[in-house]
Amino acid sequence: MNNSVISGSAKFKQLRHLAAAGALAAAVAGCAGAPAVKPAAPAAPSPQPLARMVVATPDADHDVVAQLLAGEMALTHSDLKAAAAAYDKAAPLSADPEVAERATALALAVHDDAAAQRALDRWQRLGATPPQLAQSRAELALDRGDAAAAKQQLEQLLATGGDDAWRQFGRVLVGARDSAQAGRLLEALATPERLPADERAWLAMSELGDRLGRRPYALQIAHAAAARFRTATAYAWAAQLTLRAGDRAAARALLEKAIARNPVDTHLRLAYATMLAQGGDYPAAARFLGQGKQSADIYNLRAALAAQAQDRATLARLYRQVQSAPPEIRQSSDFLLGQLAEMQGLKADALDWYDQVGDEDPHAFDADLRSAIILHQQGKRAEAHELLGQLQTAYLDQPEQLRKAYEADADLYMTEQRYPQAEMAFSRALQVQPDDPGLLYGRGLAYAESGDIDRAVSDLRRLLELRPADVDASNALGYTLADANRDLAEARRLIELARKAKPADPAIADSWGWLQYRLGHLEEAAGVLRQAWKQRPDADVGVHLGEVLWKSGQRDEATRVFEQVRKLDPDNTSLRDTLKRLQP
Repeated sequence: MNNSVISGSAKFKQLRHLAAAGALAAAVAGCAGAPAVKPAAPAAPSPQPLARMVVATPDADHDVVAQLLAGEMALTHSDLKAAAAAYDKAAPLSADPEVAERATALALAVHDDAAAQRALDRWQRLGATPPQLAQSRAELALDRGDAAAAKQQLEQLLATGGDDAWRQFGRVLVGARDSAQAGRLLEALATPERLPADERAWLAMSELGDRLGRRPYALQIAHAAAARFRTATAYAWAAQLTLRAGDRAAARALLEKAIARNPVDTHLRLAYATMLAQGGDYPAAARFLGQGKQSADIYNLRAALAAQAQDRATLARLYRQVQSAPPEIRQSSDFLLGQLAEMQGLKADALDWYDQVGDEDPHAFDADLRSAIILHQQGKRAEAHELLGQLQTAYLDQPEQLRKAYEADADLYMTEQRYPQAEMAFSRALQVQPDDPGLLYGRGLAYAESGDIDRAVSDLRRLLELRPADVDASNALGYTLADANRDLAEARRLIELARKAKPADPAIADSWGWLQYRLGHLEEAAGVLRQAWKQRPDADVGVHLGEVLWKSGQRDEATRVFEQVRKLDPDNTSLRDTLKRLQP
């Protein structure tokens, strides 16, 4: 019987696989001597012999079958405490060593040391093997915080030399309550000198050290395993830990050795290319992945690298390659094909590919989300919002997807300048994920655009409470206050902070120029806004510059700027409102 104990209720999933009839029959066979209630005196003679028979029935506390049933029922409800109590009663009544073993494991799981000791003693009498006893006694010692006793038992466990000894050793330590104590025992006992000639044991101990927070030990064992066994797996694990330790060059060298041992392993190739890309060497990553056998995952990463480099030629080539790829790749690549088509501006093709993504595909939600955005770009606004509404209904029980659907709806309403609807969608998303910084920022802008300055300021101030160093939030709140011509001292402080963090950002320059206008510094405002307009011809910046020039008496230049804005964004509401004020 597997006697591993790893964590919580998961430790006993295997217990539920017990065939109730078999287990209970074994228990009954081993408890013939269980105490019974004394039979009653025989009744008066009767012509029916069976009427004179009385069956001895034990009370519940001494009925092994009843206790086993209670224990199994408790396990089905994940009630480990009740299960442990039932098995604690069942163990002394049964001659089955499996019952004692299970009682031991359950008692250890609920940290009932006294019950664990009773079950262990019973299990020993019924024939537990030395490795089984050593493992459980080590677990009990660790539960009590007795490191010396735990070490002694672990040494006995390893001394048995069984095939499972190191695996059982690892199970004891990974389930320990005190990970620091477990880590010290690991380093003391799982030394390179003691580890067996088995790569799996070395890598398992290294991984255990990593889980227990003993990073230097984990790295030492990983490098020793790579040097000793020279396998792709050992090199790859050593590379992973080396990269985490900050030595990218050494990690790359180790991964190259791993690939040399197993050049067709997709995971190794993806890991190596990702490392190259993270180091900024996108061309090398792309060249490496372009060689050798392809897979859906490799095509995905190649597409991501091409998109990062804005390499339209490579994107077009990948689009053709994936369409003609073998069936096992092509059939799982509808979403990738949609992305590739979309990145090339082939919106109708992208919609067709996204429509082919099946409901069971892990990209099903993202395909529908991208479809809604493309429909909106095509001017099919009602269809886009209808599709997002369907997603909001379909993913009610999946908060992350639900939030994205609401946020996408809000963003589309913002581009339509339908700010009340955007506010509502952002608010629904915030009900799903309260205090999300991105959602607070979006709703704050929607409130500001609709003229609800108090609520806009409230959202943006809350965002700054959550992220005091958020430059964009500082700029947004500063601009909102300046635009409303209120709390200008606070606005100045906030925008100055943003300018120091991003001195070349034209959006922040626009905020600063608009603040200077509110303060009456027309010449400085015009200079700052001219520079921002030159750096980025944004419609809102142009509207601000035009108004400042108009108020400064430079109306011909202002008119030219307004005309340029109209060409950029014919439906810009800020332009319309500004011209209405300036030219009533």
